[in-house]
Amino acid sequence: MAKTLFVGVDIGSDTNVVRILDDAGEEVCGFSVSNDLPGTENLVEKVVAKAVSLNATKIKIGMEATNLYWWHLSQALHEAPELSAFEAEVAVINPKVIDGFKRIYPDIAKTDALDARVIADCLRFGRVRPTPPPDMTYAPLQRLTRFRYHLVSNLTREKNRALNLIFLKFSTYQKECPFSDIFGQASRAVVGNLTPDEIAIMPVEELVDLMLQHGNKRLKDVPEMARVIKQAARNSYRLNPKMREAVDITLAMSLETIRFFESQQKKIDQVIAHELKAIPQTLDTVPGIGPVYAAGIVAEIGDISRFKNHNALAKFAGLTWRQHQSGKFTAEDIPLSRSGNYYLRYYLIEAANSVRVREPEYAEFYRKKFTEARHHNHKRALVLTARKLVRMVFTLLSEGQIYRQRRLG
Repeated sequence: MAKTLFVGVDIGSDTNVVRILDDAGEEVCGFSVSNDLPGTENLVEKVVAKAVSLNATKIKIGMEATNLYWWHLSQALHEAPELSAFEAEVAVINPKVIDGFKRIYPDIAKTDALDARVIADCLRFGRVRPTPPPDMTYAPLQRLTRFRYHLVSNLTREKNRALNLIFLKFSTYQKECPFSDIFGQASRAVVGNLTPDEIAIMPVEELVDLMLQHGNKRLKDVPEMARVIKQAARNSYRLNPKMREAVDITLAMSLETIRFFESQQKKIDQVIAHELKAIPQTLDTVPGIGPVYAAGIVAEIGDISRFKNHNALAKFAGLTWRQHQSGKFTAEDIPLSRSGNYYLRYYLIEAANSVRVREPEYAEFYRKKFTEARHHNHKRALVLTARKLVRMVFTLLSEGQIYRQRRLG
């Protein structure tokens, strides 16, 4: 009978703690190594030696996906020739899976050694699939698109912070702002440099000149816009003079941070578009899916042949819903699973929001689901539209087709 060793690795930035279990769940070895190349070579040597001494024919190694501390270790283990004789499998496990599995142990302590043992035991129960090594066709693009995700998240947070400061300085500005983008150059010049008192007494002509100077010649009916801003300034609360300097300074710094994030986003979008050209795909033929959204989707999916159908792809993205049934009761309002790849889910939802504006089929589907929803209409309709988009993404990537618009009857 084949004997398997289950190796659990609790990863740290400096040290990896290792525990090895046999088929019966008995601990046969434990040690620590440094999280670097010599440490990993030492780990492989000890695991192979133990496998030989116990006549094991198979080795399964598991670790948590903790930050990126697992990246080099996983790569090195996949490439270690000494492990190939033992049909070695390497699994990078979602920490949520380990946390859930740990609940079967009553009153378990929290130590690195016990965590490593739990990981090995989780492997032993056989519900963990091996993780293939990163595909270098897609891995560089994935680094770029994931960085963009975090950059956009920071930009959104900073804009929300700036809106709060704008309300303190000019309470009616956000509500009455005549600019299409409150953070555009002309708008920033007005709200960042002038107080409501200064705007209220400023001649319309001077305010018009200021707006034209920063508006890139795209503004229409600027005198009317100036009058709207002046009326808003007259209606605005007046900030306590003792607060004025602090709000002016923090708002100026926040607007500068927004400008920086926006410039960084433009740069990363250009790099992503260039990197995407090296990967065959047809997603950017869909109206509303440009190179950035296409890259975000493709980078997380990788080789589409990994998924047998669009249902498997939707599950990977976490665009599935948990069934809630007990006896004769079946819940109708069930939550999204949210257990899959949240980067892929983010780019699919963003792409769906863009496609439904440009594609009649998706616009009609969104409207229908929006009407049917009883709560959170937009979010629910958009997520369902993203789920519909998964089917099209799977087809286009699997068959290499160019998108063709359907005619609505």
